[in-house]
Amino acid sequence: MPPAKRSSPPSKRSYDPARVRQALIGQVEAVTAAAHELTAEQRALPSGLPGWDVHKLLVHIALQIDALPRFLAGPEAASRVPELDLPTWVLSWGRLPGEAPGERAADDLDRETREESGHAADAGTRINEAVAQLEPVLESAVRADLLIPHGLGAMRMLDFTVTRLVELVVHSDDLARATGTAVTLDRLALAATVRVLTDALAAKAPGSSVEVRVPPFAVVQCVEGPRHTRGTPPNVVETDPLTWVRLATGRIAWTDARAAGAVSASGERADLDGQLPLLG
Repeated sequence: MPPAKRSSPPSKRSYDPARVRQALIGQVEAVTAAAHELTAEQRALPSGLPGWDVHKLLVHIALQIDALPRFLAGPEAASRVPELDLPTWVLSWGRLPGEAPGERAADDLDRETREESGHAADAGTRINEAVAQLEPVLESAVRADLLIPHGLGAMRMLDFTVTRLVELVVHSDDLARATGTAVTLDRLALAATVRVLTDALAAKAPGSSVEVRVPPFAVVQCVEGPRHTRGTPPNVVETDPLTWVRLATGRIAWTDARAAGAVSASGERADLDGQLPLLG
């Protein structure tokens, strides 16, 4: 398989507002359609996430959609300098200074999801309500000039919308695996998710000794060591987009993906077990 086009450095990555909006619409429509096809028995199945059944997972998806109009209705960031970029969002997922990544966020998200799911008798209706609130603010959701307050600092509204793509893609895959129901992954949404997560890897393990390929969407170099400049790099990791998303978010372990042949890794440095997952 030919290598994908090399990615720009993480700090230079930009996302086109029109494509982000199109991706958001596509993934929201896909997961909404899938939610309405589920039976009561499927909604009661375990989601694969600790303590959540599929009903709670669907409510959590609705909350991710709700986040866009909720942030847009709130105040702008006091600082006019963005501090929270997309790789930092992945690596500090919900963390406040001094906390372990994901520690407080996981507790807060679990509590919010459980409380909300107790009020939502029908998760499909809850998603419909979230979509109805989203539709009037789609243009504002992809503004790069609007800064919102978000935990560790100001974040561009456009970047925050890209984080919703990550959440929706990851949880659409969770839903498909839990229920056995096909959930379409919008190509633009999947591409953005792959790029956000590969850029986060490059930020977490900076260097140029390992090339990570996720064709056709991204190639990044990472891990300290001898810099590669010409020809075939000595350390290469390659996988498909969905496997990469699962690896980066802890849905599959590195060793299991290797054993299943879902990841190829060549070279003595091409072992990412210590770097993954990035966001769990």
